[in-house]
Amino acid sequence: NSGTILPYVGTTNAARDMDLMRRVLGDKKMHYFGVSYGTELGGVYAHLYPKQVGRALFDGVVDPMQTPEQGALAQAKGFQRALSDYLKACPKSSVYSCPTQPRIRSLLKRLDSHPVRGYGGRKLTESLADGGIAQSLYSRDYWQYLTQGIAGAQQGDGRILLALGDALNGRGPDGRYSTLQSALTAITCADFKQRYTVADIQRKLPAFHKVSPVFGDMMAWGLTQCTDWPVHGAWTTPDVSAKGSAPILVVGNTGDPATPYEGAGRMAKELGPGVGVELTYKGEGHGAYDSGNACVRKTVNAYLLQGKVPQKGKVCG
Repeated sequence: NSGTILPYVGTTNAARDMDLMRRVLGDKKMHYFGVSYGTELGGVYAHLYPKQVGRALFDGVVDPMQTPEQGALAQAKGFQRALSDYLKACPKSSVYSCPTQPRIRSLLKRLDSHPVRGYGGRKLTESLADGGIAQSLYSRDYWQYLTQGIAGAQQGDGRILLALGDALNGRGPDGRYSTLQSALTAITCADFKQRYTVADIQRKLPAFHKVSPVFGDMMAWGLTQCTDWPVHGAWTTPDVSAKGSAPILVVGNTGDPATPYEGAGRMAKELGPGVGVELTYKGEGHGAYDSGNACVRKTVNAYLLQGKVPQKGKVCG
């Protein structure tokens, strides 16, 4: 139902819309808080309108230098790293039996051919379980449910992992889906020129399996989302250079699965000298501000509310 607008939903047009809103509201500067994909949007805005940037925060930072393949490979590695952190911490914090990576892989393989009971007449499949595990790594608060969910699925009860998988996919209790995943696909395909065939993915699978035995398949096959898309992409990678912009605070989380920590440093560098100011949070989950870390909150609030730019290279533990 959106065919006619698909050529216009890319990030560049969204950034132009943002500046239009700024002008309509009569604001001299654009003050901005971008999380995850919002950091890419913020970077493109800063490139197009560097003189209009006010106080801008990028949290959970997308690496602007990566192609879709490189980004998917980095995500596979990031989710695997987060899973390893969870597995190490589990015995110290859970009253339930903790899983191991071989048991998780065995469960996923079994679900591929023999899904287990979920809820509402639905079953837990391999892809839904993989998505549920990934969803649980977005926040340390979910780790307890991951432990319970894996234990339940091993016993034939897939309700918890199915609920987590539905959360990742934006599926509500009424069976309706949010527009999140479809919008991300449309935006990605309007932005990036790359198109991957089934043969391409099959050749790349060994590299994905090497960095993540659990998430490699899911991340690799996700690259086919733009195959045969009816709109051509705009770029190979986005330009986020923002010479002349006010300082932009870029926050990287060392345990971030979805936007791995390394992307924050690359974003800060690409924004340009005197523009990108990196803050490191040594923690878990996607993004840093909502982690509840007092140091991150204090630093970010002081920047956004009072304009206090932290010292370059500051670290919050």
